[in-house]
This record gives sequence, structure tokens and C-alpha cells, in this order.
Amino acid sequence: MRKTPVSLMMFALLACFAVFAQTAKTQSSAKPAAKGEAGFDMNAIDKSVDPCVNFYQYACGSWIKNNPIPADQSRWGRFNELIERNNDILHGILEKASKGGASRSATDQKIGDFYGACMNEQEINAKGINALKPELDAIDAMNSKSQLTDVVGRIHAENGPGFFSFGSGQDFKDASQVIAQYGQDGLGLPNKDYYFKDDQKSKDIRDKYVAHVTNTFKLMGEPADKAAADAKTVMEIETALAQGSMAPVEMRDPEKIYHKMTMAELGQLTPGFDFKKYLVAIGAPEITAVNVAQPDFAKTMQQVIDKYSVDDIKTYMRWQVVHAASPLLSTAFVNENFDFYGKTLRGSKELRPRWKRCVSMVDDQLGEALGIAYVKQTFGADGKARMLQMVKNLENSLGEDIQNLDWMTPETKKAAEVKLTAIANKIGYPDKWRDYSSVKIVPNNYMADFHATNTFELHRVLNKIGKPVDKSEWGMTPPTVNAYYNPLENNINFPAGILQPPFFVKGADAASNYGAIGAVIGHEMTHGFDDEGRQFDAQGNLRDWWTPTDSKAFDQRADCIVNEYNGFKVGDEHVNGKLTLGENTADNGGARIALMAYLASIKGQPNADAKLEGYTPEQRFYLGYGQIWCQNLRPEAARLQVLGDPHSPGEFRVNGVVQNMPEFKKAWGCKTGQPMAPENSCHVW
Repeated sequence: MRKTPVSLMMFALLACFAVFAQTAKTQSSAKPAAKGEAGFDMNAIDKSVDPCVNFYQYACGSWIKNNPIPADQSRWGRFNELIERNNDILHGILEKASKGGASRSATDQKIGDFYGACMNEQEINAKGINALKPELDAIDAMNSKSQLTDVVGRIHAENGPGFFSFGSGQDFKDASQVIAQYGQDGLGLPNKDYYFKDDQKSKDIRDKYVAHVTNTFKLMGEPADKAAADAKTVMEIETALAQGSMAPVEMRDPEKIYHKMTMAELGQLTPGFDFKKYLVAIGAPEITAVNVAQPDFAKTMQQVIDKYSVDDIKTYMRWQVVHAASPLLSTAFVNENFDFYGKTLRGSKELRPRWKRCVSMVDDQLGEALGIAYVKQTFGADGKARMLQMVKNLENSLGEDIQNLDWMTPETKKAAEVKLTAIANKIGYPDKWRDYSSVKIVPNNYMADFHATNTFELHRVLNKIGKPVDKSEWGMTPPTVNAYYNPLENNINFPAGILQPPFFVKGADAASNYGAIGAVIGHEMTHGFDDEGRQFDAQGNLRDWWTPTDSKAFDQRADCIVNEYNGFKVGDEHVNGKLTLGENTADNGGARIALMAYLASIKGQPNADAKLEGYTPEQRFYLGYGQIWCQNLRPEAARLQVLGDPHSPGEFRVNGVVQNMPEFKKAWGCKTGQPMAPENSCHVW
């Protein structure tokens, strides 16, 4: 299913906390919490493990043993627990809205009828592939390559897929302005590497992918031999497009995905595609500049147009449309899609219940409309105030950390302090809710409703082009269990969905809260100074504000983290230290400044060193941090994460951090040379 066309920068550079993430609340009192208010989970701990040998297993071992992965999940962790609780809340909201009748508000009508249409499986099955008839007819009517622009434009006008993506985003070198964005797209496998890795597992996945494409063409009514031939064509075209695509590691370098051009210059890269006509088809405003994120991909697109026949291109486009829409189609398409993307790639055993899929879809398509009711139920009036206080404490600690760095010169420290001071904090939900009044949602027509919301989002994104940036907008919906830092806006964003237990437990011990939600806050702040974030200045512009000496010193310390995480192994695959560098740097820096903030908050207070449940405050801090990463992960999902996700698996987000902190060694009495207390450790922030 195609995601709405947010900025390409958002895809490439938004620094999120996790695949899922959560947040919590502030407690500065040093008074020991009562028994049972420790914040961390005593039952999760495995005391048979030496914390100095494997802290992750010590903090999470019993939880891992007692929390097997549900059949409809590819992983199960503390984030997932919160997501499921949020889903229950959203489910109740949507069930009520879908049955509210004429007395419903306009917002409830939209989210209720969209949810109801998604839940009407009988109607969806009755329509089958005919739900896509207009799009497929447009493709079938193409009889020359000159008509490709019309076909792609028509499909993209509903935010459908095909060859490339087009949207808007901030100008990297003038972050106050929004320009058009062109980027690579059109692959059915997760990223470029899946088409070219030559290990046996990768070959098996490619074979299974071709079988999946074949089966989908059969469901569309093709005979077996034609379906197999068409699947082979799809694989050939996608492999050719992948050849010109950037790999995930390359995409992390903002200089490599910024190439400001005119539309005429983009057209010269792909002369066989009429971009002037395309812009009219998608309803774009006048465009004077476009960031062509991957110029080589644009050239490759032209090579594909030249090489393949009209029929081959039509085959590829049919696949793209049906592939993207399969989760919205009849049961046979849904099951076939899940068989490959759920079972093969992620290892899930069962399809999620339909109500969960429909809740997620409403959140994807009408997230701020759904978020209004969610916030009322979950985010109290004091939520923002509590979070802002903790953020302030973390900011003070990061500022102190910067000033105490022995590798940074005074000139760069001053610029770093300016950037830190300029970071804006967005907590819980938008100050101004998105206006969906123009979106027409009708009962019992799921595909029409999906197209209506997609078209709305496309126009919303395109209408930003040529205008000043609106920094009040959010890139995540309020119920989202995650958080992010936006380097182009220099702000951190904490949706209400993450501001829940276990990441923050109201009334619980401050130490564990700082270890959990405090580390989340610190993580996002540190993203402003990781290998990507440090390339943007206080105003969000891509600009080198470092002295050569400081840049060299930073790179040396970053290389230490790269090499450290390269040594971690998941199954047959090693963690990619370069791909995960930004997140690993933020994990390490975030935990360090969260501990600093906690210790500062209890300084001089009575009972500051008191134990709780037998643990010192520092030990409780580390348990709070370690336990947010407790997880079970299917082998397939672990491999998928290692090959394409910028986040390390939970085990290494814990052990990789604590083994770099001398404070951990002291807190747990580790001896130098033990796994969690190596002789040499890495330290950037």
C-alpha cells in the first residue's frame, strides 16, 4: 500500500526513535517511591545472568521468556504492548463513530464511515479486482510510450505508484522554503540490496517474490503461463530500476540526495517522459525548482523506457497498481500479499485481525481527525507541561555535555550551543488540527474512500510548493508510538501515543523514568548532532558549521561506533554500523545526557542514594533504559531490520550503549575487561 507523499527528506533523514517509540513524564523528586512504584518491571529481570556480562539479558531475560511473539506479529516488545493498548482505545473510538448515525460530528462521520467501509469485507470481496478497474483500464489503453506520461500522471493523481515519487519538501540550502521533490520508487522488494545480494537467502527471497508476483497476476485472471512470463518481466524491470537506485546507506548522506534543478533540467535526464504534461495531470502548481534526489535514477528510468516494449511497461504498471492496492482488495489478494510480505519477509504466522488493519488504515489516512478523540482520552491537560519540564532538564544536560567535550574547539562549541538553544519542542499533538472538510468519505466504498484521502494528501503536499515552511505541521499522527527529530526544522516531536507507560509511569521512581522517557528525549536531541543532523545549522540549512579539526575529531569517534556495531551479529547477518550510525549515536548520547539530567535533578536532595527494590538510583536508571528494549524478534524480521532499518535490534541498543558508559561499570561494579566494561569504549556526545 502506497504511503502518502510526504517530503523525500522525511523518508531519508527524519530521525525517529524506533520502528515504534514511546514517551513519558517527568518526576524530579528524590523521595524513594513506594514498593511497586519502581517504574521498571521486577518480573522482567533474569537474575541468573551477570549484568556485567549481558545487561540486556539481565534486564529482559524473564520478559523475553514469558512473552512469546503473537502469531499476527513479526516482533513483540514493549513498544508493541503500548501499540496494542492504543489500538484498543482507537478501536473503541472508531466503533462508536461508525455507529453514531446522523448525530455524529463531521469528523466522526469521516473516520467512522472510512472505518466501516474498511470493515465491510463482504462488499470488498464482491468488487474484487474491479475496484481498480479505472486504473487498470487506463494502463490497458496505452498503445505507445508517448502515453506513459498520461498513465503515470493519472495514477499518481490518486497518489498511486509507478516508476518514481513526486512531492514536496524543504529546500536543504534554504530551509525556510518548500520546493518540489523527485525521487526513486517503483520497487516491490524493500530496497536496492535485495535485488543484488548473492547469498542463498537473498536468492530464495527473489525466487519467492517472483512466485508472489506470478500468483497475483493469476488472481487478476491471467493464465498460468502468461502470469509467469509477466512476473519475469516485472522482475527484470525492477532490477533495472534498482540498478540506478541508491542503497539505504547512501541515502543517509544529505549531500548525496540534494540536487536542485529546474523542471526542464529534470526533463533532460528523462527526455522520454513529459514532465510538463505530468505536472498538469497531478494538479501541481507552477514549479521553478525541484530537488532531484537521485539523478542517476532519473537516467535509469529513461533507459528502462527505451529498452522495454509498451506491453512490458504496461505489465510493470499493472503490477505496481495491484501490488500497492492488494491490502485493500478482496481476501484472496490480501492473503497473497501477506504470504510474501508478512510470512516470507517478516516471519509473521497469521494475518492481523481485520479491525486492527482498519484502525491502522484510518490512522494512516485521517490521522489528525482520529487523533482529536484519542488525545482527549489519553493526554491530560498537564501532559505538555510535564514533558516540557523534562525536555528542559535534558537540554541543560546536553548543553553541559557540549561545553565539557575535550575534542571540540570553542568556536564549534559556540555554534553547537546556538543550535541546541534553537531546537523547538512539539509535544503531544498539533496546535492547529488538519482540516479534512474537503474530503468526501462515503459508506461502504473502501477504495473510493482510500482514493479520496490519498488525493487530498497529494494536493495538500503539492500546494506547499513555492511557499514558506509551516513548522507547526507534524510528520506523525497523535496516536503514533514513536518520536522524531527533523533536521530541516531543528525540532523534536513527541506524539501523545508515545507519552504513555511503560516509557513514562506517573508517580513512579524518577530514576527509571529518566532511563526510559528521558533517554527517548535525549535520543531525539542528540539527533541534531549525529552524523546527519550535524550537517544542518540552527535554522535547518544544510551548511558546514564545523571547523576542519572538529569534523575530523567527530568522524574518528563516529568510526569507533561504526566498528563497534559492525561486530554485532543477528543470525547470519552483521549489524550495518554505517546504516545505523545516526541511531546508535543518538542512543549513546541520549542515555548519557538523560543520566546527567537525572543526577542533576536529585543533587542535594535527601535520600538521593536510597535503594528501591534492592537497586541504587543509577541501577534503576539503567533498568528503566534496558527494559524499554525488551523484545522477541522472528529471524525473518531480524534479517529485514538488519538489511534496511537504520535502527539496531533491541539487544544492541542496550548492550551497545551501556558498554560505552563508564557510569554503568561503576553502578554495577563491573570489572574492566568484562563484556559490558571493555577496556576501550566509544564516546561522541
